[in-house]
Amino acid sequence: MKYEFSPIGIVHSSWSEPAGVPIQGVFAEGATGTIEVFPECAEGLADLAGFSHIILLYFFHRSRGCALTCRPFLDDRNRGVFATRAPRRPNPIGMSTVRLLGVDGRVLRIADVDIVDGTPLLDIKPYIPDFDVRDNVQTGWYATARHRQTVADTRFAGNDVKEVP
Repeated sequence: MKYEFSPIGIVHSSWSEPAGVPIQGVFAEGATGTIEVFPECAEGLADLAGFSHIILLYFFHRSRGCALTCRPFLDDRNRGVFATRAPRRPNPIGMSTVRLLGVDGRVLRIADVDIVDGTPLLDIKPYIPDFDVRDNVQTGWYATARHRQTVADTRFAGNDVKEVP
Protein backbone atom coordinates (compact mmCIF):
# COMPACT_ATOMS: atom_id res chain seq x y z
CA MET A 1 0.00 0.00 0.00
CA LYS A 2 1.32 3.45 -0.87
CA TYR A 3 0.33 6.82 0.51
CA GLU A 4 0.91 10.19 -1.08
CA PHE A 5 1.65 13.42 0.77
CA SER A 6 1.95 16.96 -0.50
CA PRO A 7 4.06 19.59 1.24
CA ILE A 8 2.24 22.38 3.05
CA GLY A 9 5.23 24.70 2.75
CA ILE A 10 9.00 25.06 2.49
CA VAL A 11 11.55 25.54 5.27
CA HIS A 12 14.20 28.20 4.64
CA SER A 13 17.41 28.20 6.65
CA SER A 14 21.04 29.18 6.34
CA TRP A 15 22.05 25.51 5.87
CA SER A 16 22.51 24.90 2.12
CA GLU A 17 24.01 21.39 2.52
CA PRO A 18 23.30 18.59 5.02
CA ALA A 19 26.94 18.49 6.16
CA GLY A 20 27.40 21.10 8.87
CA VAL A 21 23.76 21.26 9.97
CA PRO A 22 23.29 20.87 13.72
CA ILE A 23 22.06 17.31 14.31
CA GLN A 24 19.17 18.43 16.53
CA GLY A 25 17.55 21.76 17.33
CA VAL A 26 19.07 21.74 20.81
CA PHE A 27 22.47 22.15 19.10
CA ALA A 28 21.13 24.91 16.81
CA GLU A 29 20.33 27.47 19.48
CA GLY A 30 19.90 30.87 17.84
CA ALA A 31 19.99 29.57 14.24
CA THR A 32 17.04 31.27 12.57
CA GLY A 33 14.96 30.55 9.53
CA THR A 34 11.52 30.87 8.07
CA ILE A 35 8.72 28.66 6.90
CA GLU A 36 6.81 29.68 3.82
CA VAL A 37 3.37 28.07 4.13
CA PHE A 38 1.63 27.59 0.80
CA PRO A 39 -1.45 29.80 0.22
CA GLU A 40 -3.85 26.85 0.21
CA CYS A 41 -2.77 25.97 3.78
CA ALA A 42 -2.53 29.51 5.22
CA GLU A 43 -5.89 29.33 6.99
CA GLY A 44 -4.48 26.51 9.14
CA LEU A 45 -2.05 28.98 10.79
CA ALA A 46 -4.89 30.59 12.78
CA ASP A 47 -4.12 30.59 16.52
CA LEU A 48 -0.55 29.28 16.10
CA ALA A 49 1.05 32.58 17.19
CA GLY A 50 0.26 31.86 20.84
CA PHE A 51 2.72 28.95 20.98
CA SER A 52 6.41 29.39 21.82
CA HIS A 53 7.49 26.13 20.14
CA ILE A 54 6.23 24.02 17.25
CA ILE A 55 7.02 20.55 15.99
CA LEU A 56 7.83 20.29 12.29
CA LEU A 57 7.44 17.11 10.27
CA TYR A 58 9.26 17.24 6.96
CA PHE A 59 10.58 15.22 4.05
CA PHE A 60 14.32 14.49 4.04
CA HIS A 61 14.47 15.57 0.38
CA ARG A 62 18.26 15.29 0.18
CA SER A 63 18.31 11.72 1.55
CA ARG A 64 18.78 8.88 -0.94
CA GLY A 65 17.90 5.26 -0.28
CA CYS A 66 17.67 3.56 3.05
CA ALA A 67 20.09 1.97 5.47
CA LEU A 68 18.42 -0.18 8.11
CA THR A 69 21.52 0.13 10.28
CA CYS A 70 23.74 3.15 10.60
CA ARG A 71 26.31 4.79 12.86
CA PRO A 72 24.47 7.75 14.39
CA PHE A 73 26.26 11.03 14.98
CA LEU A 74 26.09 10.53 18.73
CA ASP A 75 27.70 7.09 18.88
CA ASP A 76 30.55 5.07 17.42
CA ARG A 77 28.60 1.84 16.84
CA ASN A 78 26.05 0.82 14.25
CA ARG A 79 22.44 0.96 15.43
CA GLY A 80 19.09 0.06 13.92
CA VAL A 81 17.73 3.04 12.02
CA PHE A 82 14.54 3.05 14.10
CA ALA A 83 16.68 3.59 17.23
CA THR A 84 18.19 6.72 15.62
CA ARG A 85 17.10 9.93 13.98
CA ALA A 86 19.20 9.30 10.87
CA PRO A 87 17.79 10.62 7.57
CA ARG A 88 18.13 7.48 5.40
CA ARG A 89 14.98 5.65 6.45
CA PRO A 90 12.29 3.57 4.73
CA ASN A 91 10.13 6.71 4.87
CA PRO A 92 12.49 9.70 5.02
CA ILE A 93 10.48 11.82 7.42
CA GLY A 94 12.21 14.20 9.81
CA MET A 95 10.98 15.86 12.97
CA SER A 96 12.26 18.99 14.70
CA THR A 97 11.06 21.12 17.58
CA VAL A 98 11.78 24.79 16.90
CA ARG A 99 11.01 28.07 18.61
CA LEU A 100 8.26 30.08 16.97
CA LEU A 101 9.36 33.71 16.88
CA GLY A 102 6.39 35.07 14.97
CA VAL A 103 3.72 34.59 12.36
CA ASP A 104 3.68 37.15 9.55
CA GLY A 105 0.85 36.22 7.24
CA ARG A 106 1.84 32.82 5.88
CA VAL A 107 5.50 33.15 6.89
CA LEU A 108 6.63 31.71 10.20
CA ARG A 109 9.82 33.05 11.76
CA ILE A 110 11.58 30.26 13.64
CA ALA A 111 14.74 29.69 15.69
CA ASP A 112 16.87 26.71 16.74
CA VAL A 113 16.60 25.44 13.17
CA ASP A 114 18.36 22.18 12.27
CA ILE A 115 16.83 21.75 8.80
CA VAL A 116 18.41 22.14 5.34
CA ASP A 117 17.19 25.09 3.25
CA GLY A 118 14.45 24.18 0.79
CA THR A 119 13.13 21.23 2.81
CA PRO A 120 9.50 20.37 2.03
CA LEU A 121 7.33 20.74 5.14
CA LEU A 122 4.68 18.06 5.67
CA ASP A 123 3.01 19.24 8.88
CA ILE A 124 3.17 21.60 11.87
CA LYS A 125 2.07 20.63 15.37
CA PRO A 126 2.03 22.84 18.47
CA TYR A 127 4.47 21.81 21.17
CA ILE A 128 2.43 21.24 24.33
CA PRO A 129 4.44 20.16 27.40
CA ASP A 130 1.44 18.35 28.91
CA PHE A 131 1.42 16.07 25.85
CA ASP A 132 5.04 16.08 24.70
CA VAL A 133 7.12 15.83 27.90
CA ARG A 134 7.32 12.46 29.61
CA ASP A 135 8.72 11.48 33.00
CA ASN A 136 10.63 8.30 33.83
CA VAL A 137 11.91 7.72 30.30
CA GLN A 138 14.61 5.34 29.12
CA THR A 139 16.87 6.44 26.28
CA GLY A 140 18.38 3.14 25.14
CA TRP A 141 21.90 3.34 23.69
CA TYR A 142 21.89 7.13 23.96
CA ALA A 143 22.18 6.90 27.76
CA THR A 144 25.73 5.54 27.40
CA ALA A 145 26.74 7.09 24.07
CA ARG A 146 30.41 8.01 24.08
CA HIS A 147 30.51 10.20 21.00
CA ARG A 148 28.99 13.67 21.12
CA GLN A 149 29.11 15.05 17.58
CA THR A 150 26.72 18.00 17.29
CA VAL A 151 26.80 18.79 13.55
CA ALA A 152 26.19 16.55 10.57
CA ASP A 153 29.00 15.24 8.40
CA THR A 154 28.69 13.40 5.07
CA ARG A 155 28.11 9.88 6.42
CA PHE A 156 24.54 9.73 5.06
CA ALA A 157 25.45 11.08 1.62
CA GLY A 158 27.13 7.92 0.29
CA ASN A 159 25.88 5.20 -1.99
CA ASP A 160 26.03 2.38 0.54
CA VAL A 161 22.26 2.17 0.79
CA LYS A 162 19.72 -0.57 0.39
CA GLU A 163 16.43 0.15 -1.28
CA VAL A 164 13.52 -0.99 0.89
CA PRO A 165 10.31 -1.99 -0.90
